[in-house]
Amino acid sequence: MKISGFSMGKNAVKLYYPMKQAVMSILPIVDEFVVALGDSDEDDKTREQILSIGSDKIKIIDTVWDIEKYPRGMEHAHQTDIAKSYCSGDWLFYLQSDEVIHEKYLPVIKKRCEELLDDKEIEGLVFDYIHFWGDYQHHQDGHCWYRKEIRIIRNDPEIHSWESAQSFRKIPGFEGLNYRQQEGTYKLRVASSGAKVYHYGWVRPPAVMQNKIKAFSINHRGKASVEKQVKEHKYDRIFDYGNLSCLTRFDESHPAVMKEWIDQFNWKDQLRYEGQRDTTNPIPNKHEKLKYRIISWIEKHILAGARLGEFKNYILLKK
Repeated sequence: MKISGFSMGKNAVKLYYPMKQAVMSILPIVDEFVVALGDSDEDDKTREQILSIGSDKIKIIDTVWDIEKYPRGMEHAHQTDIAKSYCSGDWLFYLQSDEVIHEKYLPVIKKRCEELLDDKEIEGLVFDYIHFWGDYQHHQDGHCWYRKEIRIIRNDPEIHSWESAQSFRKIPGFEGLNYRQQEGTYKLRVASSGAKVYHYGWVRPPAVMQNKIKAFSINHRGKASVEKQVKEHKYDRIFDYGNLSCLTRFDESHPAVMKEWIDQFNWKDQLRYEGQRDTTNPIPNKHEKLKYRIISWIEKHILAGARLGEFKNYILLKK
């Protein structure tokens, strides 16, 4: 059995993505790790960070992003597919550049891959998620945050990254352009990996987070739309994570590869652990809206954690 790891990114270090740590976290159980590295700015050090790992398992594929050809976040899926196309394993283990696996799960994941290798009914494995927010002791677990996602797939040419690269679908005869197509796509039949993804995409210094949101918005809405928002002063403020004491605490250990990264945490004085939400935020987070705060409260306190209308981009089989 061979497992390939793969990821994609652009300006990862500049935008405070722990991409090096993501790669390192699964390197012990993969036979190769393919990184599709976009045309980053001259002052970005992502390539140097990845090369500093010093592993001959790592292969960097240089790419150029085209958000006009692949708008609405589809360039993320396109780049993911590029990295996937260079993988040679039986199983392909995808991590985004802000996702890290705890070392305690590596034997569990490898065992599941071995157990299911010859079970062709299973096309992928899903992982539970912990979405850290603001600092490394709090995480989001409300209605607006996905609880599971596909991160291991079979090396099947009909399986493609989907929409903005959050997930995968089988797309027979895919023309390689419209990654948001619905018709003619099929959800993967998956089993549980028995593991969790530690998602650090919302833990950054507030000023850097604002820059990340701006870059992300350009990829999804286009440069002209974001330039209009800039003129309307919607990116003037420093990002406000809100009152972190309202969130669920995380008191367990983080992946060992994250220690050096977490030791750089120096923006606690810019966070809030009391007070009300910032109602002047011109671009509010979805979970801050009253509708979703009410839904989250009902799910947690009345429905014992069950989700109302939860979208699942997979068919979970009990295997």
